[in-house]
Amino acid sequence: MSEHGPAGAGASRRGVGGGRSRSRTRGAAARTGSGDGARTGDGPGGSARSPQADAAPGGQDGPGLTRGALTQDFARYLDFQRGLSRHTVRAYTGDLDALLTFLGAGPDQEADVSAVLAVLSLADLRAWLADQAATGHSRATMARRGATIRTFSTWAHRRGLLGSDVAVRLRSPRADNRLPTVLSQDQARQVMEVAGQAARGDRPLSVRDHAILEILYASGIRVSELVGLDRADLDPSRRTLQVVGKGDKDRVVPYGLPAARALSRWLAVRGRLAGPGSGDAVFLGARGGRIDPRTVRQVVHRATAAAGVPDLGPHGLRHSAATHVLSGGADLRSVQEILGHSSLATTQRYTHVTPERLRTAYAQAFPRA
Repeated sequence: MSEHGPAGAGASRRGVGGGRSRSRTRGAAARTGSGDGARTGDGPGGSARSPQADAAPGGQDGPGLTRGALTQDFARYLDFQRGLSRHTVRAYTGDLDALLTFLGAGPDQEADVSAVLAVLSLADLRAWLADQAATGHSRATMARRGATIRTFSTWAHRRGLLGSDVAVRLRSPRADNRLPTVLSQDQARQVMEVAGQAARGDRPLSVRDHAILEILYASGIRVSELVGLDRADLDPSRRTLQVVGKGDKDRVVPYGLPAARALSRWLAVRGRLAGPGSGDAVFLGARGGRIDPRTVRQVVHRATAAAGVPDLGPHGLRHSAATHVLSGGADLRSVQEILGHSSLATTQRYTHVTPERLRTAYAQAFPRA
């Protein structure tokens, strides 16, 4: 099915896999050692150790260690000790799950993984990465999976689950630094116009889809941030959204008048989809639960196909928004704040500086231009 109700991925707002959790809901005690100060060492494996660093997951000594217990304890470590975002935690645990399957661990969460860990070697890890690369994954995905392996290996060794840190000499591809593809302003406008025309019939899902597209493009927010929006996060008078980004960091993001109109139309018909599981979610699925990321991606795919423009997905709209804001005269620091990037270098990679903007900047700044 293309729509998901309360049982979908976006229904839960807590835990590793679902929705979001506001940073203020996690007390300082629960996050002891988290944050930038705790991320010591050269790379993903480095972190501050807790008094329980050498305890085996789930209170087990190794033998009889289940797949589920291993994955859950690794997730807790990533969350509470490393302070990683829930999205990164979900990605890392998914990578670990794929590795365990490749190594022959049973698919059941109660499957014993002790034997697999006992013989795990650097050659096994390299073989898994080679297998993943052969399936056509991007360099960015491969770089993350290499980071997952190194982090897991260090963590498991410290807890006595591995005889040595087998991944300490593992190398993985660096993320591709090529500029992402973006829509032109005319192409983005075409997507919004086609979606707006489809929403004229007041079908709730079409009205919702139009609002989703307008908000994604106007604000440049991530899919995870959009699905986590509550009505309390909206400030229609100022035309701003309060979102929780990576690292559970709150930020306020502006949006324009076309997006405001589309959002207002959606909120006016939202009640026609709402049900007991809706809560305060802004965007709902067909069954009335909080919309999930997969459905949002389908919305974008359908809209770009209908508009006859390249299908870049939701993140393509984010890239496009950043590039268009920058081309319109915004400074890079402002775009960084809008996108919620902790590093300006990340913002630079996400944005295309047009030749016209470069020529203008050169003409304004260079005395002999």
